[in-house]
Amino acid sequence: METTSLNPLFIFFLFFCLLYSSVSIDPSDLAFESTYSRLCNHLVPAPAVSNEAGTVPGVADELRFQSGYFSGGDRLFNRSATLKHVSFRLTSVRRSATDGVFQLRGKMLLQQRRGEAPAPSPAPGRLLRRVTHWRVSKWMRVTLSGFWSQFSGNLCMYGTGTHVNMENANVVLKLRYPRDLSLVNCLISGTLESYDGNNSLQYFEPISILALSQSSKYKFTVAGNERENGCGGGSDREGLSLGNLNQGACTAFLGHTDWYELEYGSQCGDGSCNPVNGSGEELPGYMLFHGTLCAERKKVQILLGFPDSGYQDAVFPFQPNTTLVSEGMWDEKENRLCAVACRIMNFTDSSWLSPYVGDCKIRLTLHFPAILSLRNRSTVLGQIWSDKVVDEPGYFSSVGFRGSSRVSKILHGFQYKYAETEKVTKSCVGKMNAGGKGNTYPNGYSSDMAFRMLVTDSKGKVAQGYSSPLSVNDQIYNGQSYGAPTVWTTEKPKAHGIQSENYSNLLNVSYTMIVNSPPDFKFGTGVLSTEVKIGAEGIYNKNNGVLCMIGCRLLRSMDKILIKNESLDCEIMVNVQFPPLNAKGDESLKGTIESTRQKSDPYHFDPLRLSSYSIYTSQADASIRRMDFELIMLLVSNTLACVFVGMQLLHVKKHPDVLPYISVVMLAVITLGHMIPLILNFEALFKGKHSLQNAFLGSGGWLEVNEVVVRMVTMVAFLLELRLVQLTWTSRQGEGNRPGLWGSDKKVLYMILPLYIGGGLTACLVHIWKISRQNQFKPFRLSRHKFNLLRGHVYQPPSLWEDFKSYAGLLLDGFLLPQILLNIIFNSEGKALATSFYVGITIVRILPHAYDLFRAHSSAWYLDLSYIYANHRMDFYSTAWDIIIPSGGIFFALLLYFQQRFGSRCILPKKFRGSSAYEKVPVIGNDDL
Repeated sequence: METTSLNPLFIFFLFFCLLYSSVSIDPSDLAFESTYSRLCNHLVPAPAVSNEAGTVPGVADELRFQSGYFSGGDRLFNRSATLKHVSFRLTSVRRSATDGVFQLRGKMLLQQRRGEAPAPSPAPGRLLRRVTHWRVSKWMRVTLSGFWSQFSGNLCMYGTGTHVNMENANVVLKLRYPRDLSLVNCLISGTLESYDGNNSLQYFEPISILALSQSSKYKFTVAGNERENGCGGGSDREGLSLGNLNQGACTAFLGHTDWYELEYGSQCGDGSCNPVNGSGEELPGYMLFHGTLCAERKKVQILLGFPDSGYQDAVFPFQPNTTLVSEGMWDEKENRLCAVACRIMNFTDSSWLSPYVGDCKIRLTLHFPAILSLRNRSTVLGQIWSDKVVDEPGYFSSVGFRGSSRVSKILHGFQYKYAETEKVTKSCVGKMNAGGKGNTYPNGYSSDMAFRMLVTDSKGKVAQGYSSPLSVNDQIYNGQSYGAPTVWTTEKPKAHGIQSENYSNLLNVSYTMIVNSPPDFKFGTGVLSTEVKIGAEGIYNKNNGVLCMIGCRLLRSMDKILIKNESLDCEIMVNVQFPPLNAKGDESLKGTIESTRQKSDPYHFDPLRLSSYSIYTSQADASIRRMDFELIMLLVSNTLACVFVGMQLLHVKKHPDVLPYISVVMLAVITLGHMIPLILNFEALFKGKHSLQNAFLGSGGWLEVNEVVVRMVTMVAFLLELRLVQLTWTSRQGEGNRPGLWGSDKKVLYMILPLYIGGGLTACLVHIWKISRQNQFKPFRLSRHKFNLLRGHVYQPPSLWEDFKSYAGLLLDGFLLPQILLNIIFNSEGKALATSFYVGITIVRILPHAYDLFRAHSSAWYLDLSYIYANHRMDFYSTAWDIIIPSGGIFFALLLYFQQRFGSRCILPKKFRGSSAYEKVPVIGNDDL
């Protein structure tokens, strides 16, 4: 029979088809298509996906959003919480076979935020009100896949969500993106739903989402028409031009959120000035200004927020009921922003009825005053009002707003006009003529001119605050060090009796001072606010560090209705004496704030004493160098401890017969000295200082890296000491003819325990006495060791536990005492301890005290919170202790040397040397029988 052979080419083609079909049919793709068709096909029909991967230009930016709000999901989030935020971004975009439809992968984050306690003081370099900080309390992360149709604007994706109380919840996201983006058509709305069963543990109620589109396809349709719609009258103060900025007005407004303080006039007493809803509710105290889009260097889309007065967060609070959507244009001729704002309509937390942007009859104008002065410190001025008639719903009267006196680093061109220079010069002739005694003071243009301060009233009550220059001569102060200007556009202060050599060192300066006072702090009977703002200007003599100024205090009413009519109290004198750059001892910044009003005046206040322990940049650099050196010293000390213990191990290896005569109590003391820091994870050296040191000194991760190295060396020393303890213990077990050694060590323990316990009780009593004494001192009289204010961190006195740790360091300094007592009691002979061991360890214990003496007398300034080597919270350190402890250590080392050379009881009087607890009995050999 003839057989038919198959064509090899046909076999290869069949095999290739089978292989291709097995590769191209991915079970996960089939599962995706099935689930997507069930959940999303009615919104965006699933198309065939092309093989073109990667991000399609523009789509990711068009669909993402940062400013979003959500409501619902009661099982996961609190319905009553209004501070909610949602953001969405894409991780990949692929084209599909259908034109205008894209396959997407993305992530969504939902956060519910809560307020925390007010910060005690402003952050360094910023002058802010006392506010509530917000932190994330609940969150949900969602990973999604799906499709978006460019023509319909519909997006549908499904995936899994993770909540703090739930994992792998099956969710589907449905969003509707606006087409033809404009001011009235810029909202994204939709839902995030669970498609798990109602009885599933992962099920949650539908979550409604509302967000602002941030697509670059936005069309500015209103900007430029404000003149026709009415932009309001101009200001009598010249506005700052933004033409010199890289992106014009876009540089000033885009990408950051600014706080503006609202000012209500007397016509607002009936509640008709609320920008949120026109009337009824409590008037907001602040307005948030957040630029979201900008084009053509002058057209800008803005979000205006009116949150609770205590809100402060990096995230703009997009709460639809208190947010206005605005669009405006920078008028380059008038140097001001003219804008139109709209409300978000048809929105309530309980019912979302297709929210949209409407009611666009709100106007806003804003400008940056180019000239600042003592009585006009605001760097931003503007007003917002309704363009409706009085009886029309949503109407509100004009409301002014202003920015802080802190000049933004983005803007350039501000000038300060000094008006009180002559008056200050006449008042401060004596102070300006005082000599500097050869010392060097801050040059006036450096960051050293800003300082934190303590303000103490006549009754000893203390308030904290911060002072920062606003301008120095013709330069606006920005908190950075910079050289003196080469061109002087501001006149020098007139002499008026000031010596010529001092006249050449005078600088015109202006300051902004903020004092956060406790309720019982008296800043005059007429002042009710707990935050007192003082603007001041005057003269600084860089030859002697004297700053003399006239200040104006804002007499702000607690009633928002009267804020616009508040006045200034400019009858204040501020005097400050800066310490020298090489200040030593207790030299620190000191000064006074005095009222020149009559005592009968309600705004008069008693003189306030001003003090500060903020440090200079040069002192901070010196502290960094000192810390680096102390890290090296710490490593060297621990390494030497390892070497000296190793020498003792070599000694007992050569002379094993001396092992039983080593005091176990002594070994326990020195072993615990290295074990306790390891157990506490080096808390004694580093706890509570990482954030402070790294933030202030800029040390980054240097301390953390060296902490690991130090811990490793300490671990080696501990293991070596543990080995020495084990060898001594083992030798005692087989002592045989030396039954008195254990008894002698017990007697040593009985003798030193009462001594140690009595010392501990004494340390406790001294601690209590010091605390009671410190409570009687006024803060401005405390020495630098007892009171330090470091960038807003108030130094706290050592706790009882820290004093006990210092006492433990003292016991470790006297580690040789148990060995000396054992030698006397047992009357042992021989050289139990190697000279290199006990002399070396004694030197290791003495070195920190010698260094502390050097540090105290050579360092111009040092941070008590940054001790690494010779840490004051790990031993007793002072001039007296730095002499007593090394003397005691040397004395103990000499006693042990004499004992091992001339006999254990050579240090005792002769009448006590003869008594022996145990006498040697001669051994009778066979030859004697």
